[in-house]
Amino acid sequence: MPGSNESMMVKAAAGNADLVFLDLEDAVAPNAKARARSQVADALNGLDWGRKTRCVRINDVETEHAYQDIVYLMEHAGANLDVIMVPKVRAPRDVHFVETLLNQLEMKLKLGRRIGIEVLIEEVQGLINVEQIATCSPRLEALILGMGDYSASQGIDQRAIWDPNGYPGDLWYYQRSKVVIAARAAGIDAVDGPFADFKNTAGYAEEARRGALLGFVGKWAIHPSQIDPANAAHTPPQADIDRARAMTAAYASALEQGVGAIAIDGVLIDVATVRAQANILQRAELMGL
Repeated sequence: MPGSNESMMVKAAAGNADLVFLDLEDAVAPNAKARARSQVADALNGLDWGRKTRCVRINDVETEHAYQDIVYLMEHAGANLDVIMVPKVRAPRDVHFVETLLNQLEMKLKLGRRIGIEVLIEEVQGLINVEQIATCSPRLEALILGMGDYSASQGIDQRAIWDPNGYPGDLWYYQRSKVVIAARAAGIDAVDGPFADFKNTAGYAEEARRGALLGFVGKWAIHPSQIDPANAAHTPPQADIDRARAMTAAYASALEQGVGAIAIDGVLIDVATVRAQANILQRAELMGL
């Protein structure tokens, strides 16, 4: 939600997204950034966010706004802030800058809680360095693929983005895979980026499905209409949950009898199969299913 739009922040607090980020970067005009900081702090402190993760996207660390964003937010709303999102991360040094400021401010303010960091991979340099970025700070919680700025950074023809027949295959397969692999190796989350055509619900649902298949744990929603399709794409069907539980239980029983592999309905079940089912069961547990 734009940090300069109070009514939209109110709607976001009442919505059913798992995480809401209030934006100080692209969605806020340069001459409104100082005022937006104050509005974001007021929203963090004054609105009922329920169980949502409360996040703020600061400005690019190479701009004059970034350090002021961090200092102001921490001093005025640090107790009600969970995560800072850092855009256009190109290398670990960008994360270290934010990490150092947070270390100092948490000590100064005696908050007694640690603010997390999420980073946007939306520059070609960031994708090249994504493995190093993913492991550069214990504060890091997620990598996010930002398709919009990334497409400009790589020089991708816009026709390939808006026309489903403009490129023979999934235009984002390589970038998505690299981000997911880096995140999984680092033990943090991978989040799929935005889909700008918010009136194209079917297109959004398909992109969310593709991201979920590759291992993303969620997808950005830039409009309330996209939240339900995002949740649907990343919620395992009950039939898959039941099958995973049955496979896991049957394999555990087989192990007790000294058997390392069994067949259920013509499907081989071994340790690798059960390991794959664990991802489904972990997500089901998080969702209370």
